[in-house]
Parts: sequence; C-alpha cells; structure tokens
Amino acid sequence: MFSCIEEVLRYIIDEKVEMVDLRYTDLVGRMHHVTVPGPTVNDKTFTAGVAFDSSSVPGFKSIAAGDMVVIADVTTGRMEPFYEAKTLAFTCDVREADTLAEFPRDPRTVLKKAVAYLNSLKIADGASFSPEYEFNIFEGVRYNNSLHTGAYEIISSATNWANNEEEDDYMGHKVPHQLGYHIMPPKDRYHDLRSEMVKYMMENRIRVKYHHHEVGAPGQVEIEVLFEEPLKAADDGVLTKYLLHMTALKHGKTVTFMPKPLLDSAGNGMHFHQFLHKGGKSLFYEKGGIANLSTLALQYISGLLLHTGAVMAFTNPSTNSYKRLVPGFEAPTKIFFGLANRSAAVRIPKYTNRADQQRIEFRPPDGTCNPYLAMAAMLMAGLDGIRHRIDPRRLGMGPVNERIDKLSPAALQRIAPVPYSLREALHALEGDHAFLRAGDVFPEDFFAVWIDQKIEREANEVRNRPHPYEMNLYYDV
Repeated sequence: MFSCIEEVLRYIIDEKVEMVDLRYTDLVGRMHHVTVPGPTVNDKTFTAGVAFDSSSVPGFKSIAAGDMVVIADVTTGRMEPFYEAKTLAFTCDVREADTLAEFPRDPRTVLKKAVAYLNSLKIADGASFSPEYEFNIFEGVRYNNSLHTGAYEIISSATNWANNEEEDDYMGHKVPHQLGYHIMPPKDRYHDLRSEMVKYMMENRIRVKYHHHEVGAPGQVEIEVLFEEPLKAADDGVLTKYLLHMTALKHGKTVTFMPKPLLDSAGNGMHFHQFLHKGGKSLFYEKGGIANLSTLALQYISGLLLHTGAVMAFTNPSTNSYKRLVPGFEAPTKIFFGLANRSAAVRIPKYTNRADQQRIEFRPPDGTCNPYLAMAAMLMAGLDGIRHRIDPRRLGMGPVNERIDKLSPAALQRIAPVPYSLREALHALEGDHAFLRAGDVFPEDFFAVWIDQKIEREANEVRNRPHPYEMNLYYDV
C-alpha cells in the first residue's frame, strides 16, 4: 500500500484518517497495539517511533529498563475494517528507546535475522512458507478456574450433542462425528462466515488458496493460503488470526485455534508447507530423486527431523499442543518423513511434484505458535541439515510410506517419537539450541527467558491445578 513515509502522511491527509494503529507481537504471538490520532502523526512517528512500557509485556524487559519504542513498517499499512473511527494500521518492529537499535528478542526481528542468515549462505534467493489455518467456530464457550471450581463448556450447534436452543437445532442437519471433511451446506453452516473471513483476508493482501469444512464435526474448518516469503507469511499469520476472531465476534460466534479443544475429536494443526527457491524454481525439486526431491531438500528435511524436539518448543508451545499429538487423528507422533503420509512429521505432498513448487510439509505445528518464532526455528533447523549435509535415510528417518499404525512393533521402536509434553519439548530446546544461535539469529538469553516463561506461566499452572476428570477418577477413593 505504501513504499515510503511521505506516501503515508499524504494518505492520512487526503483520506482524512482519524487514527493510526501501531501493532506488535509479544513472545507468545499475541498482538498488542497503541493508537495515535491521525492529525498528530508526522515523520517522527515513523522514524523515532512511539514509546511503550515493555516491562508490561511478558518476556521483554524489566521495570528498571522498560522504555522501548515501536517503529511501523510502512509497507504493512492497511485500513482497519472493524473499528468505528477511520483507522490506518501498521505492523511494527520493537526497538530500543534511546538508540533505536533492534531488540534481539522481538519476534519479528528474530525472523528477519533468520532470513538474513539464509541469504548469507548464498544457497537460495529466499524461502517460501504456506501455513494451513485449522480452527473451530463455536456459538460460545464458558470456562472458570478458581480455588473451588474448574470447568469449561463449549457450545456448538453443528453437532449431534448441540446444547443451545437455536431454532435450527431442530432441523436435523448435524455433522456426524469425525465425518465433517468437505461437507456441503446445510450441514456446513459456516460456509458464508468463512467466505466473509476470506474476503477480509484478501482485502488485507493475504492471498487465499481455498477454504472448507474439516473432519471435526463441531465447526472445525480450514483456510489455506498461498506461499509467501517468511516475513510476509508471518505478518499475515498474526493478522489472519485477528481477522478471523473479529469476523466471528461480529456474528456473535467465537473462534479458537486451540490444538485440542474437544475430547475425541480431530485437533487443529497449522501445517507449514515450505521450500527454498532460486531463479523462480524450487530448490527442493530434482527429477528422478526420491519422490523427486533434491539432495538439498533431503538435507533440509534431516535438519527438521534431527531438531524436531527443539523446534517444537516454538511450533507447539502450549500444554494443549500435546493433547493433539496422539494416535488416531492424523497428527504426527513419530519423527520420520514420507510421501503423502499424514502420520509423518515431514510429509511430501504428491500434488506439487513440479519444478516451481516442490515443497515439504512440516506437520507438528499448531495455531498456538508465534509464527515469527516458529518459521525462524524451522528455517534454521533445515539450514543446519544443509550445512552438515545430512541424509535422513542414513539416520533411519524414512521414507516411511505406510500408515504408522500398520507398522510392526519392531519397526515402530526404531522411530523416535515426538515430545509427549511441553516440558519435554522445552527440555529438548535446553539441550539443543546451537543451531538457532547460528548467525546470531536467536540471542543467547532468549532460551532461558522462553523456557522460564513457558514453565512458570503455563506448564506449572496447568500441573498445579486439579483436573475435572480427576474428580471422576479419585474423588471417592
């Protein structure tokens, strides 16, 4: 929309923009914003930035040194569709308040450094990423956690256990359990809502491939987007979640990207398709290679598989993530690669077997990830495999083209499992993060901060609370 500050300032005047919204993400990927009245905006807004207290953002800085600024990336400017006041919004970088130096723990800065590191290796013109957004649309949710109460209730009109009183609950158009894939209306009651979501995405320069209902009966849906360079893909990822939440809210519904919001139902992943490219062609393609994969692609896969545990500390960074990674739901539970195998950690899609778009799909990630950190970690793992010229076949990591539940116990035993919990993934990261330090992409102090945040604020808080099902198991013992 804009290429320079002068264009922005002229647009604000010509279009009578009332407010300018400056947005940035914290470590876990939640957006924060500060809003500046349009008439007060000048070139210093974009060069000196707008100050904020970073000590109030978990994982940034202490109270003693909390002053920082956000500096808008003018190329990300877009009109906000949901605010009453006419608002122009920007994605921002977080900088030091005095020197305007990069803040090494700013997630957007981490991804920029990962891309710069790729460029320094001179093996590719760039990388392309395409995430799949899986999520649930519900009519409502209630949850409560207190000293004497721990409970939640999900309200969905799309299933045969619907628990609201809307009139259409009596029309009989319910989605059978685990049979929601590509269903048609009237059972697919969220088609128009998804189309509206896609409309907002496309108006915000997010290129959409398609949308559809997913396997899960309770309003599980998917929107898939086209390939973008890493920074654009991550900016789009944060923006997409915001747009979907706001569109649902506009219609009195709610969206969740939780990996496993419902027992015994398909979970929500965020599979990342990815490849390196040069001269307009995928460097992962080599006709005649295994699944037409190049040696470079196999080396990239090796890096992802060797570092899967550490990478999952960023791609699967919630306690709920590991409730999805269980047998029976097409979620990966073992670390291997395979052709069109949806139980593999790395899947090679059959439908993109051509020179311009040969890609791999890393299947463990889910929507609780911060896309900046997740893509940086995946890219750095893949590049580590390339740098060390590792072949996954020699490591016994595939290819495995059979369903994982069809393998013999002996064959299964030879394949390492993905982490079983957030603690296990964080432990893997603690012992395996040298590959993320290459090129100074992740700062050395990042890992201790990340692990401490995740353990103290999430893993311990979940561990320390009695679970409602424990009442079933133990109350009368």
